[in-house]
Amino acid sequence: MKQYIVDAFTKHVFSGNPAAICILDHELSDDLMQKMAIENNLSETAFALLQGEDYQLRWFTPGGEIDLCGHATLASAYVILHFLDPERTEVRFHTKSGVLTVKQEGELFAMDLPSFPMHPIEVTDQIVQAMGICPQAAYLGEDMVCVLKDEAEVRRVIPDLDVIRQLDGTTFNVTARGDQYDCVTRSFAPKCGVAEDPVCGRAHCHVIPYWADQLQKKELKACQASARGGELYCRQEGERTILRGHAVLYAEADIHLEDQ
Repeated sequence: MKQYIVDAFTKHVFSGNPAAICILDHELSDDLMQKMAIENNLSETAFALLQGEDYQLRWFTPGGEIDLCGHATLASAYVILHFLDPERTEVRFHTKSGVLTVKQEGELFAMDLPSFPMHPIEVTDQIVQAMGICPQAAYLGEDMVCVLKDEAEVRRVIPDLDVIRQLDGTTFNVTARGDQYDCVTRSFAPKCGVAEDPVCGRAHCHVIPYWADQLQKKELKACQASARGGELYCRQEGERTILRGHAVLYAEADIHLEDQ
C-alpha cells in the first residue's frame, strides 16, 4: 500500500502538522490501522478508501480513532488531488463527522467542517493547574477551550499533561487575540497520545466560531503557536467552519503487510 507523509497548514516541510496518508484498495481491520498509527507515531494517520467517486476516510491517533481531524483531511485531499486524480479540483470524504468536502482553490485547500457548539464552564483550580495560568474564561464543546489574556500568555503555557488527561473534552486548547493574527491557539491531546498537536483543525472548529462572534467578522486569519507553527485562513458560515491552508509533501513510501 502507498503511504504519503504531508505537512499540512504550511508551505514548507518541517513546519505545519505532519500526517501519514494511507491509500487503501480494500478495508483494513481497526486493529491493523491502530498498529500502523502507533508505528508512524505522528499525531494522525489517515486511511482513504475509494468508494465510487468519493472516499471513505478514517483517522487514527497513536491513542485511538477520533471522529474529526482537520489537518489529515487537508493532507488526504492534497494527496488525492495531486497524485491520484489531478484532473479533479474537489473531493468528498465520508467520515464519522458526516460528508466533508475539500476544494482546491489555487495553492490552498478549503475544507468544509462542522462547527462545535460550546458552553461556558467554571474555571476550576484543576483547569488553572493544567496550564499554569488562570484563563479569562473556559468553554466546553467536544473539546475544552480556555481563553487567555493575550498571545504572550498562549505561548508561555507549560501544560501539565497528567492534569489535562483528567479534564473533560478530547483535546485541551488555549487561545487569545493575536498580535498579527485574529487569533492564536495551542492544542494539547494527551488522551490521544499526542502531547501538543502542531496545528489542529479540529480545535479551530471550536475557536473560530468563538472569535468570529467576539470580533464580529466572518473571515479570520489564525495562527497555531506550536514549535512547528501553522497558518489557517478561516471563514465562519453558521454551523460550518471553512478552514483553508497549504500543504506540502515530505515523503512517500510503500507499506509492506504481507504477514498480516
